[in-house]
Amino acid sequence: MSRLLGGTLERVCKAVLLLCLLHFLVAVILYFDVYAQHLAFFSRFSTRGPVRAHLAASSSTNCSRPNATAPSSGLPEVPSAKPGPTAPVLPPCPDLPQGLGGQCPWILAKALIPNTILPAVGRLLIEFTSPMPLERVQRENPGVLLGGRYTPPDCTPAQTVAVIIPFRHREHHLRYWLHYLHPILRRQRLRYGIYVINQHGEDTFNRAKLLNVGFLEALKEDAAYDCFIFSDVDLVPMDDRNLYRCGDQPRHFAIAMDKFGFRLPYAGYFGGVSGLSKTQFLRINGFPNEYWGWGGEDDDIFNRISLTGMKISRPDIRIGRYRMIKHDRDKHNEPNPQRFTKIQNTKLTMKRDGIGSVRYRVLEVSRQPLFTNITVDIGRPPSWPPRG
Repeated sequence: MSRLLGGTLERVCKAVLLLCLLHFLVAVILYFDVYAQHLAFFSRFSTRGPVRAHLAASSSTNCSRPNATAPSSGLPEVPSAKPGPTAPVLPPCPDLPQGLGGQCPWILAKALIPNTILPAVGRLLIEFTSPMPLERVQRENPGVLLGGRYTPPDCTPAQTVAVIIPFRHREHHLRYWLHYLHPILRRQRLRYGIYVINQHGEDTFNRAKLLNVGFLEALKEDAAYDCFIFSDVDLVPMDDRNLYRCGDQPRHFAIAMDKFGFRLPYAGYFGGVSGLSKTQFLRINGFPNEYWGWGGEDDDIFNRISLTGMKISRPDIRIGRYRMIKHDRDKHNEPNPQRFTKIQNTKLTMKRDGIGSVRYRVLEVSRQPLFTNITVDIGRPPSWPPRG
């Protein structure tokens, strides 16, 4: 009996040991998936000299927090000098800047395998629980000029990017957005400006019309803008290799939100965060102005893009991941009862309803340290006929 009991205990102990080992292996795999997904099997080996050189070059990289900016040179973050006879000619900014990811996985690799250098790219840790006063965000981004403008001090970007945010009563969300996005955009070596288009009053919200306003007002401030990123204020990218730039086709950035289980909800989805060049935006006559309330305008925009012969460009689903700040549905932003009918009629309405027909009145332009706030009166929605 005792021999049988001893054999049973031995088998139980082995099973427990096997489960512990399996748990350890899973933990290691997940750790490397998040912090070292591009290790290339530790193929980048060098001598101790290059390791020290890389460490010295990376000394300006702040790896203590996920949104730290990592300039690729030792130059201070100051506004670029105006071109002149003696102004230095800066090289073009790289297509894929170094230092993206914010973490520094090469430190991990150096601890595991000596003389190994890895690129600092990957996912970011995004959380919305810590207090986020604007003063803190301003201290974290000393190179951002009044109005939310930034230019890399050590290279010349190929594009000038205007980031447009439709807005009303979301100050809490805006602070988190600025906290994460400014460092991300700076690491991406972008020349950019942030424009918060604030809808005045308490009438029904109109997201697409505010985006049209942002396009026009940004160009009034700087005619050099040639790329426009349209972003909801409650969406933060989880991977800064999701480059906020425009390409040959309209770009959809937010393709894998936590709200949708990190999947694209349907093939024609174009909501959340998108980007169009100036030429592409004008080609589709901008966005529709008649979508009052929640829903439908992003599908109308998708239809406009398709009807003009363009296609949607998207990042890899592992890179286009976003976290949404949880919130209740806003008042005066109820679902638009006419959205399904309007979506079906895009072909008939896009030529007369768009950037060429938008009407609004600017009430205030306020250039804050981290963004430009433009408060506008966009009118009121027409009276909808009773449903039934």
